[in-house]
Amino acid sequence: MGENPSEALRQPRRGEDLYRHRDVAESFGSDAARYDRSRPSYPQELVERVLAASPGREVLDVGVGTGIVARLFQAAGCRVIGLDPDERMAQFARQSGLEVEVATLEHWDAGGRLFDAVVAGQTWHWVEPVAATAKAASVLRPGGRLAVFWNADRPPEDLAAAFGEVYARVAPDSLVARRWTVSAPDGRSSIASKGVAGFTGTAAAAMRGSGALGEPEEWRFDWERTYTKDQWLDQVPSTGDHGKLAPAQLGDLLAGVGAAIDAVGGSFTMPYTTLAVSARRR
Repeated sequence: MGENPSEALRQPRRGEDLYRHRDVAESFGSDAARYDRSRPSYPQELVERVLAASPGREVLDVGVGTGIVARLFQAAGCRVIGLDPDERMAQFARQSGLEVEVATLEHWDAGGRLFDAVVAGQTWHWVEPVAATAKAASVLRPGGRLAVFWNADRPPEDLAAAFGEVYARVAPDSLVARRWTVSAPDGRSSIASKGVAGFTGTAAAAMRGSGALGEPEEWRFDWERTYTKDQWLDQVPSTGDHGKLAPAQLGDLLAGVGAAIDAVGGSFTMPYTTLAVSARRR
């Protein structure tokens, strides 16, 4: 009670890890249907790469959410068990026939079960990397594979600049603001060149230090998706800490972002790069 909104929505301090912001990590289930329909998926080549490097098709999906990743592996013939700390997300994923247990990986009791692959799409930054890596290694069969991955987006530079102006004006202290307002050395949006690179670097370091995993590999997959204004605005509240903004503030933000998209013709093509870090159980 009495919490300062700007403090609640502040950007993490330098060196502070996102996994400490559990309130943000567990806010996405407030609108699971929106999350499922609007969030970008992942390239089929990634799924094939993970399975080709794994000894079998028993998969654990960490931070399963609504099942976006899990359904890709399920369609490839895998038996998937999902983990998620949010019962709302778990319940949504179960509607598509997925088996989901409510827990964080660090505190989950595997009950002696072993897996051929442990995967995490857009979620590994919400776990404590050293403890989670050790737990993942402990539930992998020899030769099993840990693969964690993120989508990095890079909109056209003029649109990214326009988004940045809106966030700087409407929600400058939010976690998501720096996605558009902090520039990378090359002038592009930081989420592509800095944010995800930081996530993959942290994941690789934890894999190297685990003692149970081999040298991590880094994989890259480039693809793109075209968004209409309505499709992009549908996705916005499902990302970062948008769910913690006051309704009026979120409304102003969406109006500004929508106007920016209208100014470039009402739609745009978003280039995505899926970056993965993977290591094999010794």
